[in-house]
Order: sequence, then structure tokens, then C-alpha cells
Amino acid sequence: MKSLLFLVLISVCWAEPHPDNSSLEHERIIHIQAENGPRLLVVAEQAKIFSHRGGNVTLPCKFYHEHTSTAGSGTHKIRVKWTKLTSDYLKEVDVFVAMGHHRKSYGNYQGRVFLRESSENDASLIITNIILEDYGRYKCEVIEGLEDDTAVVALNLEGVVFPYSPRLGRYNLNFHEAQRACLDQDSVIASFDQLYDAWRSGLDWCNAGWLSDGSVQYPITKPREPCGGKNTVPGVRNYGFWDKDKSRYDVFCFTSNFNGKSLLHP
Repeated sequence: MKSLLFLVLISVCWAEPHPDNSSLEHERIIHIQAENGPRLLVVAEQAKIFSHRGGNVTLPCKFYHEHTSTAGSGTHKIRVKWTKLTSDYLKEVDVFVAMGHHRKSYGNYQGRVFLRESSENDASLIITNIILEDYGRYKCEVIEGLEDDTAVVALNLEGVVFPYSPRLGRYNLNFHEAQRACLDQDSVIASFDQLYDAWRSGLDWCNAGWLSDGSVQYPITKPREPCGGKNTVPGVRNYGFWDKDKSRYDVFCFTSNFNGKSLLHP
């Protein structure tokens, strides 16, 4: 029985023309091969990197092949692409692309970004003369033929979050006006992570303000009646997402010193 089963399997995997069948003009051989090539892996040695405005930083990224110590298979060119994830994760902003000897940087990253290339498998990105807008999460993508893999690295900047409202009084800024107001203060709209870190450092503010992802929130360390009630727990209160054109609130801005020292401790 086992011998019969083995013969049946052989007939499926290896087909020969029948000598009595004159309609078959060519020999047909079917090979079945397991896919066991090395798998491309992209790794970030650190998930979070800290720097400051005006400084330089390296976002780590290396690529390997599983089951082998070589960086690439040699049959395809390696393509490295760095993008920045927007705060709402709805799209990616191109930062840098490299393939062979070709290099291209985009937008305000032009002339400020390079690959470190300390080894054959090093795809780490160097960013020089950091600006406030560089803060955020970056994706390193390595592509070789049909294989690709990614890793994400967060770039954090040392600085301070502060609430801002115009002279007209509180709740007079839509999202776009809030962006311009922060720029006028040599700052950018703070992210939730930045506001959360500021709250953990003691920031307490009752007025709700815009954040970079379009949400409206405010930090409370000392619960009280005018700020959600005195029996509530401390934390960052979330009003949710509002119309960026019609809704009006204050704004939380973020800035960083050029010398890298925290503005909280001059």
C-alpha cells in the first residue's frame, strides 16, 4: 500500500509523455521546489532617540537576511527609503531615498540628511541641523527584489510645552491660526506625547488647546471644579477631534533651545 501511494505521488510531481500518445509534441517536466531563501529583516537598535534643535542625530537602522550573515543576496540592488509618519498616521512624508549610487532627499530635509553606511548593511539616517519640525516618528524601509521590511524610530526633542491664547481671550483660534500663533512664538504645535510628558513634569492648565494631530486636550495635575470636577483623577483630558476650520480653542506649543538645554531649567 505504501509503495502504491509513493508511485501516485511520483506521477503527480514528475510527468512523462505516454509513448502511445502522439498528440504530445514536447516532454513536460513539473518541478516542485520549497521556498527556503533568506528572509530580509530590518532592525532599529533603538526605538527612541533624543536630540535638540540645531543638533545632529543618527536614526539607527540595519538590515539582515535570516539564516545568513550577509547583508544582501547580491542578485538585486538594495533600495533604502526613509519617510516620516504624520501625527495622525494618515500619510507618510518622503525624507530620503537611496539605491546604488543614487541619492535623493526631499522638502526641508534637502542637504540635511545622509546615510551613515558604516557597514554593508547599515541604512541608518543622519539628520543634521535639526529643526523643530523634525520631531516625530520615522520609518526605515529596505527593499530587495520582492522582499522588504520596515522599522520605526521616534525622534524626540528636548524642550518645553507651553499653553498659548491670543490677546482677544481664550478659545479664539482655529487649528490653522493656532499653527501660525505657535510659529510666531518660535515654536510648533505640541504633540500628545509632548503634552503628556509636560503633564508628568507638573504642567497644569485648565483651558483646552489644539494639539498637532487635530485633537483638543488639556493637562490637569490638581483636579478642581472649574476643570472637570474636584473628584476626577489627574491626567490629560481629551475633548476629541474637532473641525479645524470652525472650532476655536487655545493651543499648546512646543519649543527647544539651540544649545539643547531644557527651557524649564535655564
